[in-house]
Amino acid sequence: MSVHFPHGPTVPAIGIGTWFVGDEASRRDDEIAAIRAGLDAGLTVIDTAEMYGDGRAEDLVGEAIRGRRDEVFLVSKVLPHNASAAGVRRAVQGSLRRLGTDRLDLYLLHWRGSVPLDETVAAFERLESDGDIAAWGVSNLDPDDMAELPSGCATDQVLYNPVRRGPELDLLPLLRSLGMPMMAYSPLEQSRLLDRPDLTHLAAELGLSPAQLVLAWVIREGDVLAIPKAGSVTHAQENAAVLDLALPADALAEIDRLLPAPRHPVPLEML
Repeated sequence: MSVHFPHGPTVPAIGIGTWFVGDEASRRDDEIAAIRAGLDAGLTVIDTAEMYGDGRAEDLVGEAIRGRRDEVFLVSKVLPHNASAAGVRRAVQGSLRRLGTDRLDLYLLHWRGSVPLDETVAAFERLESDGDIAAWGVSNLDPDDMAELPSGCATDQVLYNPVRRGPELDLLPLLRSLGMPMMAYSPLEQSRLLDRPDLTHLAAELGLSPAQLVLAWVIREGDVLAIPKAGSVTHAQENAAVLDLALPADALAEIDRLLPAPRHPVPLEML
């Protein structure tokens, strides 16, 4: 399964997240191996941010993709306090240096801060013109925030999984109307969903791991890009197998029964 961005690229519906990657030196080799295994298996989207480990995640990603940059759809994010006209320029230069590349495929505002959105967007557009980034987007913006953006936004990356279904009521329909995919961070709720007996039982009935069940649910409509972290080669390979998986209608109905969407819009949640 794949998703299509409004500026042109089509990418696999599951990528590789890097929140908390690079934080433990003892795990560095395993984390690099997992990213490379994900690339080998077709997970070409890698999502990172200057915030993650104060740049350590970007540094690790840079090492993992060395010699393979052209295989990767590379995403990073700028912190709100760096989202001014001058701050964006400095921030992207730092990210590019740590990642060992001359360009990002997508650059996101990590969340909204005190800098006016129009100033940040203007800075993003200058980066596009200069070739530092191919496209820009946002993260953790609700529908009211999205309404303030001009055309050109490629995505909104938000918290979305079976226990965080609020975006289904307002944000996701808005993005669909704009032809814009949603990116789902923490699709496994930082692995907490993997220990739920009801989901574990349903996954076993389908011959899946709990992670595969949840990821298949998150990307089920074809316009959500999930970015789970893969902590091992095995996890990366299991995640990639979901790209060829469609859950049966009765499994989708059971998840709706177990974890129904809210009946009324709720504030956008963050972790």
